[in-house]
Amino acid sequence: MSNQETYREAIEELEEIVSQIENEQVDVDTLTEKVKRATYLIKLCKTKLRATEEQVKDVLLELGQEDKDQDIEPF
Repeated sequence: MSNQETYREAIEELEEIVSQIENEQVDVDTLTEKVKRATYLIKLCKTKLRATEEQVKDVLLELGQEDKDQDIEPF
């Protein structure tokens, strides 16, 4: 995967790693690498979720400000 992994790609790969570990399909020699990759993917997902949360907050704040500017009453 490239440095531009999507959230969906990261989750799918993470699910595959977890499945392999749970089904004992990972030998001891590669377990450390799988765990490191899973850790990276978890951090990537958290970062993407935080960024999305901030963007949504910004949009909602902007919408709230527009409502105030236009004197639109909320429902």
